Amino acid sequence: MKFKDLLKSPVFPAGHRWSLKRRKKGYESDVTALVRTMLEDETISADQRFAWERWRAEDRLTKKV
Repeated sequence: MKFKDLLKSPVFPAGHRWSLKRRKKGYESDVTALVRTMLEDETISADQRFAWERWRAEDRLTKKV
């Protein structure tokens, strides 16, 4: 992978607070609500998608067949 292909991770200002809203139906922990809320942000979602695809590609390349 080349450095030009890497995405720049999102940076948030110090003191940034996420507004958590737990789902009404059923139990949802604060951590789950935080992650769900964070993934609604497009920059974080794209960063995590890129990391997942990179991890899957490296996993596939390192397996011996």
